[in-house]
Amino acid sequence: MSQLSATAARTTETIRVWDLPVRLFHWLLVATILIAFISAEEESALAAWHVPAGWIAAVLIFFRIVWGFIGGEHARFSDFLRPGQIVHHVRGMLARTAERSIGHNAAGGLAFIALLGTVAGVVYTGATMRGESGEGLHEAIANGLLALIAVHVLAVVATSLLTRENLVGAFITGNKRADKHPGAHDARPPATAAIPVAVAAVGIAIYGATLIDPAAFTPGAHIESDEGDGAVRGNDDD
Repeated sequence: MSQLSATAARTTETIRVWDLPVRLFHWLLVATILIAFISAEEESALAAWHVPAGWIAAVLIFFRIVWGFIGGEHARFSDFLRPGQIVHHVRGMLARTAERSIGHNAAGGLAFIALLGTVAGVVYTGATMRGESGEGLHEAIANGLLALIAVHVLAVVATSLLTRENLVGAFITGNKRADKHPGAHDARPPATAAIPVAVAAVGIAIYGATLIDPAAFTPGAHIESDEGDGAVRGNDDD
């Protein structure tokens, strides 16, 4: 094999990083948040889906928390929650010498927790708080979520450019180029029992949501209710 062919072969080899459930969670949450924001106004064509989108986000969050303990190697909290490395990573970013990370880097792990917590805050305030003050807090946290998402997207783009690695593509395919991570191995997959446990967790979350709100996943139910009793729509979920 020629040197050119050998080099081409190395650049096409990949390592498995992200398991399928964590990738599905990521893109489903992106879609759910997008729908929630688009449907926030009563005049929106998707207004009927505002509350269901919030409850779906809640189910996804509960799944991700469970998966953070039983999922694949790089999906686990123990793999990417490294507070002691955050300063080092940020300094590398500022110096344009950021190191590649197989899973989430230290700052990315912190950003993930912040985003997850903020989405949970939006859902909680939308589901439980009433009146103008509740609506105001709900909207304030939702605006904070938008700001966090913007920072997250910019950080992903910046890190991709600095490390010359397609981070978005990796979260679509689940793979990264092996030549970018010499000596790295495929991520350890989830345990055999992980999928049944995760399915059970999703079922529990759905059941819990319907206990709190029997019409949680019924599009338009809350709009009809609000029109009937004159309630303020500020108790909807994002």
